[in-house]
Amino acid sequence: MSELLKKIDARTKLAGTNKLEILLFSLGVDQRTGRKETFGINVFKVREVMRTPEITTAPEMPASVEGMVSLRGTLVPVIDLAKYTGVVSEKKPDIMIVTEYNGHTQGFLVEAVDTILRLDWSAMRVPPDMITNRMGGLVTAVTELDTGTLVMMMDVEKVLAETAMSEDNDAHYFLSIEPLHEERMVFFADDSAVARRQIERTLGAMNVRYSMAPNGMQAWESLQKIATQAELAGQKTSELLHLVLTDVEMPAMDGYMLTRMVKSDPRFAGIPVLMHSSLSGNSNQKLGESVGVDAYVSKFEPQKLSMKIREMLKL
Repeated sequence: MSELLKKIDARTKLAGTNKLEILLFSLGVDQRTGRKETFGINVFKVREVMRTPEITTAPEMPASVEGMVSLRGTLVPVIDLAKYTGVVSEKKPDIMIVTEYNGHTQGFLVEAVDTILRLDWSAMRVPPDMITNRMGGLVTAVTELDTGTLVMMMDVEKVLAETAMSEDNDAHYFLSIEPLHEERMVFFADDSAVARRQIERTLGAMNVRYSMAPNGMQAWESLQKIATQAELAGQKTSELLHLVLTDVEMPAMDGYMLTRMVKSDPRFAGIPVLMHSSLSGNSNQKLGESVGVDAYVSKFEPQKLSMKIREMLKL
């Protein structure tokens, strides 16, 4: 497994090319379908893959949280993904994928890891309703391998939010957000339903109008319509739209490519792009800057998001 991820840091060069690499893993046979489903997670978020160390249980944890492990002196929560997704595995998962989101580290217990797959974001499709309904919105994108195997990208942000391993989304996080007194319009793109809800609550608290898309491709199509609308009205696009907020990981077109498209189109001159991601490493922020991102803010921190939006709107 160490060989599998030995060159993981070098993989960040894929950013800005609309390509990604995902680590494939399985959770066991899903008794509801009789199949062993294949899931994927972005390699950017994986720190290591290891045999599960001894887990210390703790009281009052969600059912799918097995407990804590000590990794190099740091206590890390461990989530059993089979329990979380409702997959009944025949054996106790003994492999742990260590991930990092927004500077928080956690372990995911899985039955097996397979390989690292490199592909284009355009090969990742929005999941059909059947999968969305069966998986309870847990899958953000799907792709089919040459072998016919369907790979489902897991919405890790949803997992962390629902196991209380990420920032709390309670109302008090939004109480200190001050509303704007000038009318502004923001367009945002994010494939995670959890993240979209938080962005909507933040913009609502700020009294900011907004429109959104669940992936970069749909975002680009919508942005072009806004630009065309401005041209027909004899206006600059920047008079109708004041900020683009984008996630990094999205099916069809990622946030890096969306930023490239916006920044290379003169119709969007003067409209800042704010990258909003759980990929919290400095390398990812630098990659965002390399494609023209004006600023970067981590997910699940409504106050920081609102302050950065206010700053970029020059208010």
